[in-house]
This record gives sequence, structure tokens and C-alpha cells, in this order.
Amino acid sequence: MPLAATGELVTRAAAARSAVVAFNIITLEHVEAVVAGAEAAGAPVVLQVSENAVKFRYGRLRPLARAAAAAAERATVPVALHLDHVQSDDLLRQAPDAGFSSVMYDASRLPYAENLAATSAAAAWAHARGLWIEAELGEVGGKNGAPPLDAHAPGARTDPAEAHAFVTGSGVDALAVAVGNTHAMTERTAALDHDLLKRLAGALDVPLVLHGSSGVPDGELTAAVTAGIAKVNIGTALNIAMTGAIRDFLAARPEAVDSRTYLSVGREAMAGEARRLIGVIGTPRTGIIS
Repeated sequence: MPLAATGELVTRAAAARSAVVAFNIITLEHVEAVVAGAEAAGAPVVLQVSENAVKFRYGRLRPLARAAAAAAERATVPVALHLDHVQSDDLLRQAPDAGFSSVMYDASRLPYAENLAATSAAAAWAHARGLWIEAELGEVGGKNGAPPLDAHAPGARTDPAEAHAFVTGSGVDALAVAVGNTHAMTERTAALDHDLLKRLAGALDVPLVLHGSSGVPDGELTAAVTAGIAKVNIGTALNIAMTGAIRDFLAARPEAVDSRTYLSVGREAMAGEARRLIGVIGTPRTGIIS
């Protein structure tokens, strides 16, 4: 089916008090696994390509984007393409022609005023081309006189008033929030601040996004969606599933040299994890699959 639009999937999920899962993809096996997992779950999904993934692919966006788009068009569930954590304006400008309906513009490395100005400019450019845009604050927290923390530091917390001002001033369509989540966690031990999540949901009129969700236990993820998260980003969990399956396969078969044998095992493991996580999040079924 035709590529879906990220904004429509997130808006629909938010209206249903649920969330859509957005998986970060790096290889063709990631693409195929996520689509297979979504089809098995009968639910829509977002394929995310990060700026770091583009760098890994020799700085070229189109090869992976075209593979993802081709897989999406053959899928039996709605699949959208999202360009994630974009810091380069040049990469941002490649998004529309590469099939992306949305982008997460990341100016969080800049001081607040500069982040706001850069994100506002990016949002205006994106909206003029029909792109849905997500962003996040940079340094957050700093309570009781303490210095602010990077948005991805374990102790960082998004302030509802500052978040409201940022969303209003920038015009973004969604905001990634810091509520105890951290990027690239390999253990699922994150404890989220659900009271803060509820206050953020009440303060903002745009969908909330949870980054670093691989380190969040199932029960916490479910509660986060109930509290107002409408888009859940997953990356590391897929890599853990893939790497673990391949490691076990090669340990049992040290003579193996055909990459198809172990890549297929890794792909199957990722597909299973994608399906499982979609079920945990509770993304509404599309109705396309019985």
C-alpha cells in the first residue's frame, strides 16, 4: 500500500489513547524485520532512519530510504518513514524527495534560545513542504539551583512550562520529553516519572514522544502510553535481539560462513521483538488483517 504519513498515524493513536511504535532501522534486515513484525501484529508502524544511520551508510540517505519505501509499499499494514535526530540542515532538506513524511529536528545541543530559533526555522521549512516535525528541548531539569542536564542524561526532566513555551514558540507538531528515559540503554531498568508525564500531557496540545524506550520495562511503557505518550521510539532493543541471535548461532556453528544463514536468524529475532513490543504498546490494529 502507499506510504503512510507519520503525523496521521500518531494523531490517530493519540485519539485512541494509544501510541504508534517507531523503530530505528540500519540495515535491510531491520527494515524487513520491522515490517514483518508489524504485519504479524496487524498494526501500523514507523520506520526511522537516524542521522547516525545515514553516516554509517557513507552519508547517503537514499539507498536505505528507497529500500524502506519499497518494503512499505508491499506491506499489508500502514508504514511511514521518519527521519530521526537530524542536526544537519542539508539532510533535513533531503527528506521530502526521499519519501519521508516527518522529521525529528534535533537542535537540542544548542542553548534554549538558539534551539528555539533553529527549530522554528526548521518547522516553517518543513510545514511548507507538508512534513510533520518533532523536536526536543536541550538542557532540562536544573531544579533546586542545580545546573541543567542534557536531555538524555538519566536525571533530566522536562519542565511543563518550558515545554509549553517551546512548542508554542517553535510551532512543532510533537515533542520528545525527558521523564527518566535514556538513549541506548541495554538493560530495561528505567523508571519513568508518570506524574510528570501527566502534567506534560495536560500542558501541551501536541503528541508526546518517548525516546530511549529500549531501556523501559514493559509495564512502564504501558503506563507511559496511558499517561499520554503517543509515539514510542525503539532502536537498541532490535539490535540486542539481532546481535544475540547471531552470536548464539555462530557459537553453535563456528564453521558457518554464508551470511544469509546468520542474518536470517537475526532478522527473525528482530521481527519477533518488534511484534512483541507493538503488542506491549497496544497500537490499535489496522482492521486490514483479520
